Amino acid sequence: MAFKAFIKTHVYTKQEASKAKDRSSIQCLECYDRNVYIGTKNATVQHLILSSGTNGDMSPEQITTRDGRTKKLGSNNPIVQLRAVPLFNHLLVLWDRSIIALNMFSLDPVPTLKKIQHVSLFEVSESSFTDRGGCVGMVTSSSRRKVIHIHTVGVDRWEVVKEVPLLQDPWALAVDGTIVCLATCDRYLLCDVETGRGEELFPHDHSRQRIIVTSAGRGEFLLNGPESLGMFVMKTGTCQCPPLQWSPDVLAAKVCFPYILTVQPHALLIYSMLDQQCKQTVSVHGAKGLLSTPGGVVVFTERDIFSLRLVPLEEQIQALVGQEKVEEALLLLNGVQSHRPLDSYKDLQKTITCLAGFVHFYQEGFSEAKDLFIKGELDPREILLLYPDIGTCLSEDFHSQLDQENRGRDLQLLWQKDRNTFHHYLTFLGDFLRAVRGTEQDLKCSTEVDCALLRLYAELGDTENLQQLVIFPNECRLEYCVPVLEQYKRFFALGSLYQSHGKQTDALETWVKIADGSHKDSSCSDVYGHIVWTLSQLDDKETVWKFADWTLQRNQEIGVQLFTKRPREDRLETQDVLVLLEKHLLALVLYLEFLIHDLTSEEESHHNRLALAYVTQMLQEEEEADLRPTRGKLQHLLWESKFYDVSTLYGVCMPCQNINHCRITQKLLLQSFSPHFRESQVDSPAQRESHSPW
Repeated sequence: MAFKAFIKTHVYTKQEASKAKDRSSIQCLECYDRNVYIGTKNATVQHLILSSGTNGDMSPEQITTRDGRTKKLGSNNPIVQLRAVPLFNHLLVLWDRSIIALNMFSLDPVPTLKKIQHVSLFEVSESSFTDRGGCVGMVTSSSRRKVIHIHTVGVDRWEVVKEVPLLQDPWALAVDGTIVCLATCDRYLLCDVETGRGEELFPHDHSRQRIIVTSAGRGEFLLNGPESLGMFVMKTGTCQCPPLQWSPDVLAAKVCFPYILTVQPHALLIYSMLDQQCKQTVSVHGAKGLLSTPGGVVVFTERDIFSLRLVPLEEQIQALVGQEKVEEALLLLNGVQSHRPLDSYKDLQKTITCLAGFVHFYQEGFSEAKDLFIKGELDPREILLLYPDIGTCLSEDFHSQLDQENRGRDLQLLWQKDRNTFHHYLTFLGDFLRAVRGTEQDLKCSTEVDCALLRLYAELGDTENLQQLVIFPNECRLEYCVPVLEQYKRFFALGSLYQSHGKQTDALETWVKIADGSHKDSSCSDVYGHIVWTLSQLDDKETVWKFADWTLQRNQEIGVQLFTKRPREDRLETQDVLVLLEKHLLALVLYLEFLIHDLTSEEESHHNRLALAYVTQMLQEEEEADLRPTRGKLQHLLWESKFYDVSTLYGVCMPCQNINHCRITQKLLLQSFSPHFRESQVDSPAQRESHSPW
């Protein structure tokens, strides 16, 4: 279906006179509210009244008219121009090189307004050109002299207030405020009626193209420039809009923002001011002129009058999107807002932007689609609804706000037949959800977004993003996400999900099953180390004690870190730890070393216990080739420590089964206890080693 910016409606057909066909044809037209005034070729003014259900914009598609009064002015010279001045109920008529004023409704002459003679052109301005209130302005061009006259028009009089001389006769003119735009025989120029200053614009060739001068509104004029260019000129003489390339056959033109309507011999061509492209062609044969109305234009031929009603801009934009002309839709939406603010602009902009995003989405223009979805503040659930399986995370009370016809098809068929392409759609979904997560766009559906991301990462095998999602606070629903992670065997992530939701025991039990081999998951290379680290940071001491023994049984050297790596302000009771470590000698040694060397414990029992633990270690290491590391530690402790009880240690060593070890330990104890021996020793480690009994 072709795009329509305007809808054409037939308004009126003038009946042909049997003997004066050519003389009764329409020559000019004027409209105000429901009143239409026809000026004919045989000097007749005809008043038509539109049906009562219509407005001045002639909006209904079916318009009826009834005849009002008719006024024959005299000789059969054609009526050249009609202009309504509703402020005073005047209808100004240019006929027989004179301007006369008629009453808009009775068409009787206004007796106090005498005709203005020798006029070739005229135009009415909303400004009065003077400080006098209750007046409007009028500009007339003399048919005898190269001048224009500036008039003030009141209810019962008009008068000339200024005369502006020209170098050439005006051929066309338009007025905007106090600025008159003129066309002479070879050029266009601007004239300021307040100051009298003129400014030449550019030349034209009237032998090849029709002279067109019309007000474009907002201090701007539209002119038929050289090389068949429709030129927009501000009343300051500058151009702010790019020129429009139109046909050399243009006969007339009017602006109905954001469009330019041009009359050609067999049709009306409608161009956009936003991109200078032709948007619509309306068939009208023999059109003679155009007239602006509040909601469009009126075009007339010698016998017929047509209304071209501007389609509501919202409907135009929706139509463009429906035809997948999304760039045009956005250009139109943003272009009209600055000139004709729409009450629903923000909502409409969001809707259209999102619909444009869907067009790019189905064309696999994922970068553009993501940007448009974010700009349009699309509810992420509208996207999730399209994806098989992932859409199952939506709550039952969600109902799409987008028309299925505009949103397009879902991805079910693609999911079934083209998994490679569908993979690209999954990647896009991840990018989009990550972009909106944590933003205002996510507020209404953070749970669905997090659940969808979790399932997406699990399905794609995106371990890094999955882990990032579950280790930090999230809105995942456990009843939905736990089965998903189990289905895809993401057990390490499952433990992290439990942990982020405060279920520490469930998390640790899940990880323990991975470490023990009950669950297979290679996403974490050191699950056991992660368990130890987690326990070392856990505030819940009951849970720590629950898993401590399993941790130590698996690896004493690493497992003891759940006690030694805890924050200083959150240590476990030392005695409770020592009791647990009684059956884990290596862990006991490491813990006692931590107490003495790191925490600088001066507890005698700790020093005694560490020395005894070293002795026990040496007994267990008797079969090993090199016992010197443990002996060295024992020697160092006995040498440096001041807090162990020598007699206690000596007594403990007496019943030792290993005589060699007992003698060595006893000798060390005696040496460390003898002040004379200590004083005789040097301080360097090398010298101490030379005195070592080993």
